[in-house]
Amino acid sequence: MEATAVVDTLAGLARAGARTLISASAAERADAVQKIADALVLNSDRILEANKEDLARAEISGMQSSMVDRLLLSPKRIQEMADGARQVAALPDPLNRVINERTLGNGLHLKQLSVPFGVVGMVYEARPNVTVDAAAILLKSGNAALLRGSSSAASSNAVLIDIMREVLAGTSISPEVIQNIPSEDRSTVGALLHARGKVDLVIPRGSAELIRRVVDDSSVPTIETGAGVCHVYVDEFADLGKALPILINSKTHRPSVCNAAETLLVHAAVADEFLPVALKALIDARVRIHADAATMNIAGSIGLQVNQAEEENWSTEYNSLEMNVAVVPSLLAAADHIQKYGTQHTEAIVTENVERANQFIALSDCAAVMVNASTRFTDGEQMGFGAEIGISNQKLHARGPMGLEQMTTTTWIVWGTGQIR
Repeated sequence: MEATAVVDTLAGLARAGARTLISASAAERADAVQKIADALVLNSDRILEANKEDLARAEISGMQSSMVDRLLLSPKRIQEMADGARQVAALPDPLNRVINERTLGNGLHLKQLSVPFGVVGMVYEARPNVTVDAAAILLKSGNAALLRGSSSAASSNAVLIDIMREVLAGTSISPEVIQNIPSEDRSTVGALLHARGKVDLVIPRGSAELIRRVVDDSSVPTIETGAGVCHVYVDEFADLGKALPILINSKTHRPSVCNAAETLLVHAAVADEFLPVALKALIDARVRIHADAATMNIAGSIGLQVNQAEEENWSTEYNSLEMNVAVVPSLLAAADHIQKYGTQHTEAIVTENVERANQFIALSDCAAVMVNASTRFTDGEQMGFGAEIGISNQKLHARGPMGLEQMTTTTWIVWGTGQIR
């Protein structure tokens, strides 16, 4: 069967199954997500065996270490997936919330309610946890899920989806609300992107190239999730004792994810004091440094080896232990640098000056701004959303980590007593 027919068939099954989601109560949807969490832990061995198959293929293909890290599952990561699903299950129901309500002068009563999108497609790369995060959020928010992961995670994704469908088979919700779009055929991505009328929304999650393809090629509405060229700016009024751990955590805690920092900007007034300590700490953490001329001079004066930054470095999302470092003469210069090279994802300032912090916030056109905190906190779970379906850096509909509320749209209910125009 050709890709278009495959996707159309799966989308049709998902939409039909979604009727059971619409009729399910909030408690039934939450209970289904909770049972999925329990089943993940009970089936850990089964999941890990499938993941070994993916890792073996990754080794043969020479996959980059940052991508292998995203692909790798462990008992701890399976537990984290289950915990994320449990958090989603415990959150307030996002459906049928009253967004707006009023009565017009003609007696018509208007109520705006939150409702599901319907059928949501996910296109993502080498991250099996996204399979569970997306399914849990979409189920709880009343949406059917068309999941198109990468071929590199095919075995892991297949078993995770099988487990979730097995759970749903024992509930009032149809297993058809979760569909696994075949990843061995690359053309299924294009078919999903052009399934307008059959799919209500497509969300990409992965590399900048994947996101750009989905946004540029799709005739189905999309939410653009973000490549993350994130910055940490150490202001002249920074507490340098806070700045160092914030920097190291932002870069090294998990460098393969989009909220990891890629560039350190340091105000010239504190560069001579802060950079020797910061550069040594980064190098000790095995971070490869790409530096501007001022930073290279400071590094050379204390015997540290760093690399001269090229123009393309400043706009690169490394997803690895590499980082750019530059000295800037002012907060405005830092903001100008971020505007030029950033991706409107997450920016951080370290400062004890509230006025400076507010100026930085005002100048940062991005999804999240951190003040005296690591960039790693731009995360659905960390922000209390449970799992996340992605981090949007666009400005329409949703911006920042997307959880349950962001996976709903609205409908207007108008009650009348016979009014006509």
